[in-house]
Amino acid sequence: MAASYCEFVLNAGKDTVHRHYHDQEYGFPIHNDDLLFARLVLEINQAGLSWETILKKKDNFFKAFDDFSINKVARYTEKKKEKLMQDAGIIHNRLKIEAAVHNAKAIQLLQKEFGSFEKWLDHHHPKTKEEWVKVFKTTFRFTGGEIVNEFLMSTGYLPGCHIETCPVYKKVLKQKPKWAEKKKLN
Repeated sequence: MAASYCEFVLNAGKDTVHRHYHDQEYGFPIHNDDLLFARLVLEINQAGLSWETILKKKDNFFKAFDDFSINKVARYTEKKKEKLMQDAGIIHNRLKIEAAVHNAKAIQLLQKEFGSFEKWLDHHHPKTKEEWVKVFKTTFRFTGGEIVNEFLMSTGYLPGCHIETCPVYKKVLKQKPKWAEKKKLN
C-alpha cells in the first residue's frame, strides 16, 4: 500500500469507491448531526473489515438505518435490530448494531445539553487523539482508538486526512476544519 491514503487513491485511478470519498468527503467538516452520526456508525462498522467494504455498502447502511436519523435509530426495537441482523446489505454484527442504537441515545442526551452533537464536539476541541479517545469511551460504545481517530480525521477535528501535496488538501482547508482553526491556518 502507498505511504498515505491520498497516494493510494491517486494511484488507484478515477473509478474506485475510494476516489469519491477521498475527493468529496474525507476530512471535510460535517455540520449535520445525522451525518456525523452516520460517519461514526460507518467507522464503527469498519472495525475488523476494509474501508472499501464499508464504502461499497454505504448506501445500504443509509437505507437500513433510516438515513441515520438519530431520533429514529434511538427508538429501534428488538424487532428492528433483528431485522438489521438479517439485512444482507450491511454488516451482521449484533454488537455494532447495539452500539448504533446506544450511541444514537447518547447523542440525543448531548443534543439536549449542548444543542447538537457538533456543538458537543466543538466544546471538546481541541484535544489530542488520546484525550478524544477517553471522552468517546466514556460517552459511546464501540469507540476504540482507531475508530475515534478516523472519525475525527474524517470530519475535520484532527489533522492527517490528506497530505499537503494532495489536491484535496487545500479544498479541506477552505472549509476551515477544526484542526486548521487550531493551527490558525487560512
